[in-house]
Amino acid sequence: MAEAPKDELLQLIKRFGAYLTVKFSNLFSSPFSNLNSRSVGAIAGFAVAIIFTWRLLRSPSGSQRRIQKRQAPASSSSVVDAQTAAAVTPSGVSSTSLEDLRAQNVIDEFFQPVKPTLGQIVRQKLSEGRKVTCRLLGVILEENTPEELKKQATVRSSVLEVLLEITKFCDLYLMERVLDDESEKKVLLALEEAGVFTSGGLVKDKVLFCSMENGRSSFVRQLEPDWHIDTNPEIISQLARFIKYELHVSSSRPERSSPNVFSSPSLEQFFGCM
Repeated sequence: MAEAPKDELLQLIKRFGAYLTVKFSNLFSSPFSNLNSRSVGAIAGFAVAIIFTWRLLRSPSGSQRRIQKRQAPASSSSVVDAQTAAAVTPSGVSSTSLEDLRAQNVIDEFFQPVKPTLGQIVRQKLSEGRKVTCRLLGVILEENTPEELKKQATVRSSVLEVLLEITKFCDLYLMERVLDDESEKKVLLALEEAGVFTSGGLVKDKVLFCSMENGRSSFVRQLEPDWHIDTNPEIISQLARFIKYELHVSSSRPERSSPNVFSSPSLEQFFGCM
């Protein structure tokens, strides 16, 4: 019966540790430059909690050792009973050792790494950027040329989860060159059927169309985003000195033309979703 309160205490500390671990993970998903006095206080409190937990878990076994040292030598019958009890204990492990092992397991679970969510990964990868511009062809859509859009427009299923996560966190603008009004309608319908306008934070007014390839560059320079995502190396090169960060989506691995230009075979792979 005496073990029941101790088990309850261990479970309480375990749940409290899991809660602190999640809070600690969220705290470090933002840059250190953004930490305020409350954040620093949270770190200090986290450290104190770890020390307190360890001392609390270690104290019972320590007390038992001190009591055992003060006990008088046992009689011959007591020695026999102790030997019998030790034989019953699995693998000859004493109760004190079992308590230490159980406490160590709690500490080990407390420090297990927490897998970041997709939202946390998106924020970290985008370096907390809040405005993003992105072309449609070859990134969001299966099609790669404006000519293909005259026939159909298909949203890539593998990119949908990342796209929706970006719309939750960022002010996202999608843009593309089209050859006619029918192509525009096909693109908007494909995005709508994929749930982009209902599940995410994107509205139709933020899907921009132009008739010339350099029209996309004009859109980007006017919007002044933190990130621009494109497949055209010429546009990536032209905008590199104006935009903070760029992602060049290309199946090949192009040489890095500028320190602020990153490359990936796809948008979802950039965020580690494949």
